[in-house]
Formats: sequence, structure tokens, C-alpha cells
Amino acid sequence: MGLQDRTPTTVEEYASYKTRFNNWGRWGNDDQLGTLNHITDDQVKYAATLISEGLSVSCANPIATEQVVSNKQRNPRPADHRMMVGADSSGDYIGVAFHGYVNTHIDALCHIFTGDSSTGGRLYNDRDPSLVTEGGALTNSVDYWKNGIVTRGVLYDIPAMRSQEYVSPDEPIEGWHLEDWAESVGIQPRPGDAVLVRSGCDAFWKANENFEFSHPPATPGNGPSVIEYLYDNDASLLGWDLQEAGYKYFDYPARIPIHEIVIPYMGLPLLDNANFDELSSTCKETGRYEFMLVISPLVIRGGTGSPVNPIALF
Repeated sequence: MGLQDRTPTTVEEYASYKTRFNNWGRWGNDDQLGTLNHITDDQVKYAATLISEGLSVSCANPIATEQVVSNKQRNPRPADHRMMVGADSSGDYIGVAFHGYVNTHIDALCHIFTGDSSTGGRLYNDRDPSLVTEGGALTNSVDYWKNGIVTRGVLYDIPAMRSQEYVSPDEPIEGWHLEDWAESVGIQPRPGDAVLVRSGCDAFWKANENFEFSHPPATPGNGPSVIEYLYDNDASLLGWDLQEAGYKYFDYPARIPIHEIVIPYMGLPLLDNANFDELSSTCKETGRYEFMLVISPLVIRGGTGSPVNPIALF
């Protein structure tokens, strides 16, 4: 079952992911980078060779104030943006709760535990979740990535492959769909790649303005077998515009099945709520789906992640 047989991941197979794809200790007991360790100097140098046109493309959504996203279920805590305008200058204040399904952000490795800490849940690399305090995380926090993430990005444009505006909720993206797309556009996966999966977020939200969230959310998106693709190809991170699919095949013992494997077990960062629509157009125009990707998290001491503006460079 799974990626090898091109069949949806069973509940039993999903449970095995916690040991099959466990990277605890792989890069030493002191590791704070997780799968970002796959980004070698050679991978960064290769990514730099992909800049030829001098084009740059943002992969971020606007910070979701109430005016930007009014759907209360999708944006239950709108960002607070206040302007201060004086006689000869202006300034502003921004406060944002960035986790969720609206603001573009990166998840640090302290964001998700393996389970309830009272019953033995752990952080990535077998660390104690009590190290995540109300004053900030004392381990696995986003400030360990203050030097930025620079690597080859690859866009997996699934609506383009399926000739759809957006991925159907009834047809989740699986690991073999990523394989098929890569082959169709002549991409050979490289260790350290940022795997960026487009589902067509703008078209989906436009067609579903009154969408009601459930848990897990019934949005289109990715099925658990993409985890196998990420692990087998030594991906450094996963970026997506619509996150996990509302899975129709099995009732996995998880609220957000991909998050709950890749962050605490694999140590793989997630770029949540990106927007790849402009990137899709640029890739189509240039005829290539690989580029340099730059992500610069804010230096938040003890932070569980950071809002980001990922930049693709051609």
C-alpha cells in the first residue's frame, strides 16, 4: 500500500510512519535544523545557478486583517493593523496570530508534539515538551533558523496537471501525483529541495466564500502518502497553499495527519498557506519549475514559527 503501490495510505500504514520516517538522532542529539540539514553548500550553489532572468516572485498572501479576509471561520483572529499618522510622518502597529489557515508562515519544530505531553508526548529529536513554556520555547524554536532558508524550490502544479482551477476535494494529492508531475516537467528531485505543492487556493476560496471549517478541515489538499515522497527524496521542507486534504478514504488517528508526522518525527518544516498562483504563471511563462527559494523567518526568540514572505528567484 501507499506510494509504492499507488494506493491511499491505510490507518495501519499511517501508524507505521512514526517509526519509518523518524529522524530523531539522525543529525546528532543537539540538532535544531531537522530536514534543513539536507540543504548542503552544493545545494545552495546549485540554486544560485537557477537565477538567469532576474525575476523575483512572492509566494505570500497578504496579512489577513478583517478587511483582507472576512470569513470568520477561516480567519477567527484577524490581524490587528493600526496606523499612526502625524503631521510629518507615519507609522503603524501589526499584531498577528499566524498559525491556522490564512496567513503565510513557517512552522518551527516546537509547534507540534507527538501527543499529549501528559501521556508521554515528545518534541522532535525526543525532547521534553515542558521546554515549550509560556515565555517561549527553549528548544526547536524558529530563531535557530535566523540565517534563512535558501535552496532549490520546485513547484508541483497539480491543478495544471489535472486541467482544473483547483484540486477537487474528492481527489486528494498523493505522493505518486508528485512523482507524475516531476516526470512530466523534467524535474529530478534533489536532496534539500523545497517541495511546493499548489492546489489552487485563490480559485477555491473564491468558489467557496462561505466555506465552513471542520476538524480536520474538509478543504482540498494533500493526502498522507506525500510524506513518503518527502522522506524518500530527502526534501528539506514542504510548502502548500491548502494543507491537508479532508480525507475521504480513512479515519486517521490525527487531527492534522501530515503535520503530526513531519514536524515532531521527521523534523520537517512546513510552509503553510503560501500562494503559488503568480509562481505558477511565471513557471509556465519561463518553461521551468525549478528556481532559487529564499525564506527569511523573523528572529523570534522561542517562537513556534514566523510569518514569512517566500521569494522565488528565476
